[in-house]
Amino acid sequence: MIKALVAATALAVSLPIMAFAECAEVTQGDITLSGAWSRATVGADRPAVFYVTIRNDGSSDDHLTGITTPVAAMPMLHETVIQDGAARMPHADRIVIPAGDTVSLAPGSYHGMLMELSSALDEGSSFPMTLQFEKAGPIEIKTDVLPIRAREAACAAP
Repeated sequence: MIKALVAATALAVSLPIMAFAECAEVTQGDITLSGAWSRATVGADRPAVFYVTIRNDGSSDDHLTGITTPVAAMPMLHETVIQDGAARMPHADRIVIPAGDTVSLAPGSYHGMLMELSSALDEGSSFPMTLQFEKAGPIEIKTDVLPIRAREAACAAP
């Protein structure tokens, strides 16, 4: 009985650590991408979303100019803008990643819209996403598909 309790406690303590450890992080030049995620979709008829954290350790700004992925024919960068109490999501041609700063593509902010999905995104799966930067060039990161109601990356720092 005590062995089972100790084992259960060890597992409960280690699961959050393991989830954090599994968070993909990719660095190329001055740019580091981490915590890429999307939400599961009911089907392929509706667009999906893409979120990620981008850190620029360089001494000059870089710009995110686009995204590509094999799971969507029309991936685009958007920004959520609240105007007169209503949310709009206009296309963003580029997103400034300031030197020495971090920018998150997150719910209610900048984000990727994945339109014309090739198939539904299933919870627990993953797919590659390539982000195109003006200076750092293309950077690919594994994107985890989380539950439909997810609000942040499973590996988000506490």
